[in-house]
Amino acid sequence: MRIDVAHLQAQGINFAVFAADASDGTNQGRQKLLGQLMAKARRNNLRVDKAALAFQQSGRTTFFGTPDLVRYLSSRGVPRWTHTLDI
Repeated sequence: MRIDVAHLQAQGINFAVFAADASDGTNQGRQKLLGQLMAKARRNNLRVDKAALAFQQSGRTTFFGTPDLVRYLSSRGVPRWTHTLDI
């Protein structure tokens, strides 16, 4: 499976946004998936200080992850995808 990733830097912080959601749709599942995707990104030499998932829920883009990054993304929208990860 291929996951789109936006790897960006703002205010000296490297962050990643993954176009993915947990198959069970729970916060516990999302937290586990986010941890797995962050580890995979780091193994692919991406520096990740903070991360979030971006997915569609009830017709709206929803973010899940580091709270301040989620607030940042909520005000700016989904960034342009820069990479893909094969998982």
